[in-house]
Amino acid sequence: MKYPVYLEKVENGYLDSLIETVEKELDACTLCPKNCRVNRNAEVTGYCKQQKNPRVSSVVLHFGEEPPLVGEGGAGAVFFSGCSLGCVYCQNFGFSQNNTGKDFTFEELGEMFLEIQKEGAETLDLVTPTPNLPGILKALKYAVEKGFKLPIVYNTSGYEKVETLRLLEGIVDIYLTDIRYCDDEIGKIYSRVPDYWSVTKRAVKEMFRQVGAFKEVDGMKRGVIIRHLVLPNGIAGTGEMAEFVAFELSLSVPISLMSQYRPVYKAKEYPEISRRISVEEYENALDILEAYGLTGWMQHFESKEPFRAKPLRRRI
Repeated sequence: MKYPVYLEKVENGYLDSLIETVEKELDACTLCPKNCRVNRNAEVTGYCKQQKNPRVSSVVLHFGEEPPLVGEGGAGAVFFSGCSLGCVYCQNFGFSQNNTGKDFTFEELGEMFLEIQKEGAETLDLVTPTPNLPGILKALKYAVEKGFKLPIVYNTSGYEKVETLRLLEGIVDIYLTDIRYCDDEIGKIYSRVPDYWSVTKRAVKEMFRQVGAFKEVDGMKRGVIIRHLVLPNGIAGTGEMAEFVAFELSLSVPISLMSQYRPVYKAKEYPEISRRISVEEYENALDILEAYGLTGWMQHFESKEPFRAKPLRRRI
């Protein structure tokens, strides 16, 4: 098997046909579960607010991602504008919901990928990529033809269409996916979608089918990593998440248990999530993972080390 996996898809022409497929889909966009069916090729926007060209908020060498994604050189994180969710506590609401950022041609985006590689990044970390998928795929082809070969991290909320994910089989090396909650009603309240868990559990199963649990063998990084943000008052449903992973995926799937919740954006309007989590709440979540036999990475509440993100030379 070639590595990264998309190199074979470039050689056999699949990437060309995939680009054609997703570009046509923009005529009545159904790339995400919102199924807006707007004509983005005619510059009509739907829920994600994106048009035809990719919109990027920032590009950095990110040293705060999970250790195997960072390695020695950092993760080359491209933060895309737009999102299919409307989380009331979103830390990235400026570009994910308010759509700040700048539109680029696919050639310009491809040059960003190449610069990420030149700067020594270990991975290409595509953050919230689905709304901008057509431009990403065209940029990937452009960059590969100029020597690009970093593994792709599909960094997603988990709220994805299985049909779209199936198109990406053989393109994505690593799925870095959230499981935010395990209850549709909770998703409706805090992420403004009626079916978060119904959609996400099918999507995560599809990701797992494609690449399995994350592992690194002989320098090849491939598989699913699940992120779970601990929320106040048990709202994230850590027990239900752990049960799902243990019994419907595999104990080998690593969990990145995050303690970084802050009551930003509109969270103060919801008393039950208007505070940071306590040490006890986080330790309880760790106990749950241990009880199920799950492993992965944890975060510390206090760190002497500042947030590490090295901006690339290209400024946005």
